[in-house]
Amino acid sequence: MRVPVRRMRRLRSTAAMRRMVADTTLSVDDLVAPLFVREGIERAAEIPSIPGHFQHTVGSLVAEAERLAGLGVPALVLFGVPEVKDPEGSRAWDAAGIVQVALAELRQALGNRMVVIADLCLDEFTSHGHCGVLARDGSVDNDSTLELYQRVAVSQAVAGADVVAPSGMMDGQVAAIREALDSAGHSEVAILAYAAKYASALYGPFRDAADVTIAGGGDRCGYQMDPRSRRQALAEVGLDVAEGADMVMVKPALAYLDIVAAVSSAVDVPVAAYHVSGEYSMIKAAAERGWIDGAAVGIEHLTAIKRAGADLVLTYLAGEVAEAIHG
Repeated sequence: MRVPVRRMRRLRSTAAMRRMVADTTLSVDDLVAPLFVREGIERAAEIPSIPGHFQHTVGSLVAEAERLAGLGVPALVLFGVPEVKDPEGSRAWDAAGIVQVALAELRQALGNRMVVIADLCLDEFTSHGHCGVLARDGSVDNDSTLELYQRVAVSQAVAGADVVAPSGMMDGQVAAIREALDSAGHSEVAILAYAAKYASALYGPFRDAADVTIAGGGDRCGYQMDPRSRRQALAEVGLDVAEGADMVMVKPALAYLDIVAAVSSAVDVPVAAYHVSGEYSMIKAAAERGWIDGAAVGIEHLTAIKRAGADLVLTYLAGEVAEAIHG
């Protein structure tokens, strides 16, 4: 008796059929929009290496957040660029700092219509461009940096952040921040830990946007993860969850889909993945040259990240994808 051939193509025959049986769905609810606010500028300035994105004034930041909220984007993550930097990055926890002022304005304008996430790091604020204070030998002093992260977390919570997102990859950062928030009466503020953040070559456009230069042409390989390592990612994520992280993140996303998949299988908290500036800007550069359909590739990227297991995706495509979904 002849065994019937399974006709897989039957389930691909029309767009409606493909949509009906798809096991991965990309929704506007999955998106988090990264936004930059810069101190001391009078109008928003476009970031050449991240086309379509800006270093905002507080006013233009609020306007962009309102636009995104109107499109249904549920969350934003805020990065600040101060006028003055110093070795400690003291403007990062200043109550009158650009991030704190912007957070307060966002909270007043948005109410609870968007989740406001504050990136918690020092690299945008330090004169040397590292994510923490430096020891005498030039290395980042982990434990001294944790004390400063605690100050930053509390100041961001006071200003109105719903979530703080420590991105410096310091050992023990989640436990230190959770202790500080709880002790200061901000136990409702969640922590999104950059738990597996790799020392990637894909961050260049972001550093343009955040005006970050690592002193002496150095790098962050001593504290961010080695791109060759998978086991350490799972260990890092496990430690952050044990220390009280409410959500964990893999960064970058597209180049590390295996890590996204492994992490999503290993933890019972929401998993975020950051479709980083380099991943975004490569799409835009190729599309500008007519080599690819940029919009289609963007959707494909984000769908792949979701398919790998991410619950939410931080992406510079958030606004345009939300516009496309809304038609």
